[in-house]
This record gives sequence, C-alpha cells and structure tokens, in this order.
Amino acid sequence: MSRQASASPPEVRLAFPACEPGIGTVIGEPETRGLIAGVRIAPIRVWADDRGEFFEIARAGEGLIAGFDPASLQVSATSSYPGAIKAFHYHLRQTDCWAPWTGMLQLALVDLREGSDTQGARNTLYVGSRRPWLVLIPPGVAHGYKVIGVERGSVVYLTSRHYDPADEGRLRYDDPRLNYDWSPQHQ
Repeated sequence: MSRQASASPPEVRLAFPACEPGIGTVIGEPETRGLIAGVRIAPIRVWADDRGEFFEIARAGEGLIAGFDPASLQVSATSSYPGAIKAFHYHLRQTDCWAPWTGMLQLALVDLREGSDTQGARNTLYVGSRRPWLVLIPPGVAHGYKVIGVERGSVVYLTSRHYDPADEGRLRYDDPRLNYDWSPQHQ
C-alpha cells in the first residue's frame, strides 16, 4: 500500500465496531506501534525567534499530501473553546490532513473500514502547540477531538477533495459502538 494519499480513492465499506470502554492505543511518536493502518504522522516544521513562530504546514506535491490533486485540494480551519468536543465524523472518499496548531487537542481516531488490517482499532493522539504534528486521516477512519487545557484549540486542515456533504458521515461523540472515553485519563 502506498504511503501517500490517493486523489481518487475508491469508496470504502464501513463496519461499525463494538468497542470496549476506553481510548485505544495512545500514539506518542509518529512511528508508534498500534497506529491505525493508513494514518500517517509527520512533525510540523516550526521556526521560532524573538518575534514568535512560523509554521510550515504543507507544500503541494510533497510530504503527507503528495497525492492530493491541487485542483481539488481544499484548505480550511476551525477553532474551538476549551472543553469542546467535536466528534465523530468520517469520509467515504476524502482524505484529511490535520495540522492542530494552537492549544492542545485529544484527537480520537477509530478505524471503521471493513476488511482493514486495523478494523475497529482506536487511537488517541495529544497534539497541538506542544506537539505540532500533521496527521493524515484516510477515508473510513472516524475522527474527532476534545480541546484540553485552558486555551482555545485550532486546526488547519487540508482535504484531498472539495467538501461534499454526501461524502461525510457523522456519529455522536458518545456513540455506544465506539465507546470512546472523553474523560480525563489520569484522575
């Protein structure tokens, strides 16, 4: 399987798991064992000086978005208040590349793809200003986040296709099949 995103992947078939309560495998390094198949992580390059920071998110034709067609690439951003949960959604054809860059997020991923080597697996990544990572999320992997800490959380995201509501599915943050535990883990 190619490590790059495909501009026109086939539509995936979904299989909703019955997960035990929890958060799945915590991903602490880009090459951590247990990472959902097809999910890719790359550190965001940051240049800091006495004026602030400069972040290079992506270059067309390179890195995690190398397979994105520039004609259908979309770049968007979202911002959420501390404690907000935006979860879950998934795509059938679109690949997302998330760049959390302010605040800190608890990013949750669940593999809904029928026949995937990691079908039903869950990952949790703690990403944002203290861990600036790009996260490539393939079609069929449900994703969402909770803003943790006291700062607003922001995400710049690049998508392989222009937004199409027919390509997006939504699940409640507390969907009992996913059984994702959004509570603080170290109480």
